[in-house]
Amino acid sequence: MGEVLCALPKCFPYRTFLAMIGKKIGKGFSIARDFIARGLVKIGISPNILTLTGMVLTLAAGLCLAIGAGKHFAWNLDPQSDSNAFLLLAAVLLTLSSACDMLDGAVARIGNKKSAFGAFLDSTLDRYSDFAIFAGIGIFYATRTPANITFTLLSMIAMINAMMISYCRARAENIIESCKVGYWQRGERSTAILVGTFAYNIPALLLQQSLLTTFTVLRRIFYTRNVIRWIENGKPIDKKAITDPREGNFWLKIRLWRWERGTVPYDVITTINLLWLLLARIPATDLLRQWFLK
Repeated sequence: MGEVLCALPKCFPYRTFLAMIGKKIGKGFSIARDFIARGLVKIGISPNILTLTGMVLTLAAGLCLAIGAGKHFAWNLDPQSDSNAFLLLAAVLLTLSSACDMLDGAVARIGNKKSAFGAFLDSTLDRYSDFAIFAGIGIFYATRTPANITFTLLSMIAMINAMMISYCRARAENIIESCKVGYWQRGERSTAILVGTFAYNIPALLLQQSLLTTFTVLRRIFYTRNVIRWIENGKPIDKKAITDPREGNFWLKIRLWRWERGTVPYDVITTINLLWLLLARIPATDLLRQWFLK
């Protein structure tokens, strides 16, 4: 399946057209981002200030999620109401936080303010952001009457996986050159959280981020193991043989989530993930409580 999809440009000219449109949109986005970044440099905003601001906004979003993660929308900020605007407020705060996350690198580049500590700070505070989001969701479900054990546990698993994805890469790159493999990188996770929050679909988001992100953790573990074995056996590192999902048996070839950004399989799996967040309606049923009460 993967090989068929990658052969599309040879047969379907619209693939090239879509790629061109994507590049135009990306270029326009970059121009707008750099324009804002130049303005921030002129008024003396540093990359570290943007990084800290982004974390504060995410912490505020986490608080909003703790109050209304499972609520329906209404122009109402009463936490006791069955419907309120706290989830919408969380989505807006997360959007502003993402803007800070994108702008800090641009400000560092344009203002010639890149620093090793800035990169370290950015990566470190990202972990606090991951914690704030899923801790907020977990608190919401843990404080229901009765507490929703299932979705509290899913929140914890999603939080652990988000941190483990980053930890695996950081630890692996102390041993091997690079470990950026796996679908659920930070950009994909942040986009999913934004879409799921705006769609008022936290149950679907939790199922996705607790279950599917496990595959990225495992991918990085096995990838690191394979590279270490190649090195220990004295073989030259053949990056294609280790990372290319097209290398291998039939089951590897149809795993679309193993393909890199910019490929048709990647676009297909991304579309499916987004449609899940937009359309899936998962009841927040406490299956674990039901099982324990039997």
